[in-house]
Amino acid sequence: MTDTHPTYTLSKKELTLRQKVGQLFMPAVFINDTEEEVQKMERLIKEHHVGSICFFHSRASAATNFEGKKKVVHNAKSHDRLKELITRYQKASEIPLLVAIDAEWGLAMRIENTPQFPYAITLGALNGDENLIQQVGQHIGWDCRAAGIQWNLAPVVDINNNPENPVIGYRSFGENKEMVLAKSEAFIQGMKSTGTLNSIKHFPGHGDTAVDSHLGLPVIDKSLSELKENELFPFQELINKGVDSVMVGHLSLPQLDDQNPSTTSSKIITGLLRKQMGFEGVIISDALNMHAVSKKYPKKGKLEQAAFEAGMDVLCFSENVAEGIQLILDTTTEERIDESFDRVWRLKKKAFAMDKEMAKPSDGSAFILNRNIALKSITELYGNPSGTQKFKAEGFLNISCNNGKENIFSQKLEDEFGVEPLDIALQTDIINEKIKATKNVVLSLFPPAVKPKDQFGFDTNVLETVKKWINDNNTLIYLFGNPYVLDLLGLKPTSNVVVVYQDFPEFQEVAAEHFKGAISAKGTLPIQLKTFQA
Repeated sequence: MTDTHPTYTLSKKELTLRQKVGQLFMPAVFINDTEEEVQKMERLIKEHHVGSICFFHSRASAATNFEGKKKVVHNAKSHDRLKELITRYQKASEIPLLVAIDAEWGLAMRIENTPQFPYAITLGALNGDENLIQQVGQHIGWDCRAAGIQWNLAPVVDINNNPENPVIGYRSFGENKEMVLAKSEAFIQGMKSTGTLNSIKHFPGHGDTAVDSHLGLPVIDKSLSELKENELFPFQELINKGVDSVMVGHLSLPQLDDQNPSTTSSKIITGLLRKQMGFEGVIISDALNMHAVSKKYPKKGKLEQAAFEAGMDVLCFSENVAEGIQLILDTTTEERIDESFDRVWRLKKKAFAMDKEMAKPSDGSAFILNRNIALKSITELYGNPSGTQKFKAEGFLNISCNNGKENIFSQKLEDEFGVEPLDIALQTDIINEKIKATKNVVLSLFPPAVKPKDQFGFDTNVLETVKKWINDNNTLIYLFGNPYVLDLLGLKPTSNVVVVYQDFPEFQEVAAEHFKGAISAKGTLPIQLKTFQA
């Protein structure tokens, strides 16, 4: 390890067994935490020789906010606070910390006012163009390293073959295993070029589930041969090519282990991942506070001990560090502890040997990259292509469902064609009157949420109104969100849809250019929708 930290020259031979076990723990830390909680974490790091930390926005966000009842308070200065806390926590640690974060689509996943890149499902719509995905990984890596983060817990390599999946969906590159592999590899190569560590997840595959593992334990009742044919394919191929770590998800696979979830299954972690698939790197758990497993282990530290015993190396989001360390020391051999410690130590040496002062592009490069992705990903789903030709000749209504989002697309249509934008939520009566005079409707949809819970956040009355307009009129839909929304709209075989995937300004501008005919759609839908199945 480099000498930029006063203790980076510490030899692993100088560490006690208790210190080595502490290196296997990764508690969660929160950017928007109280000073009292920050000082408490500093003491935890120092006293228990914690090896790594994982940043979340706040205690009300992400995996900690199971029921969605806690209000997330936004902080425009979260990025500055993140860097300040990293400095403090590193100072509190005798041994340099590995700092991790979930930045699947950039630091914006956790931090306000930082560059956001497209969701994996959007990148999945690209036909080839892996160079663009590599650039995304590179940009995210730059942003991580500049903040003091060495480990991005990404990418998701789950194959999303269940449209009801409440937690993967848009986070997956798609449902084709070869495509998921190619795009994951490009993303990893981009991060690797910046010295940022990766973690492929959620082993052995979280795609074919209809349960959110934050809340319950998903069951995947498939044989090993079935898993090898599909879910395990990208994991195995990426392991063969070399990855830093594999994150194990909280899943029940009764045909592999009918006694334990994957988190605490030696058959899955040691038997399958380590021995059969030949992975020699760091195995990290998904967040151990998630209800899929946390509710099953009420004794403090028992979950951590059970996961470690099954073969886990890093215990992510451990809420019981002291108790977990003691239980591991009480029940585990020194040889087993050294196995995991050596893997973590090698990962640390790799991370801190990287040059953090890498050249970064100009501030406008994220916008340019996003625009290039928008140009290559926008996707036509035309059941009646001839119907799209009538809009400019006969006129159309410019209707939107904005849900509080800035609608640049509708404004550009007004600028170009002189057609006033009409918002469903505010002007339903006016729309119903005007729609009698023209059967041509351009409908721009901005879903309230990206996850499928509660109809993606759509009001039921709004959905019913939209369905009626689609059924009664020649409607061209521009969807600025998750394509699975389309299965809610009662589309007909002759319906015409343009999937834009994101609501970023650059994606909306590209959508307007598409409507004007200035560009053609080059993307391909990376998933199957019920609506468009034969």
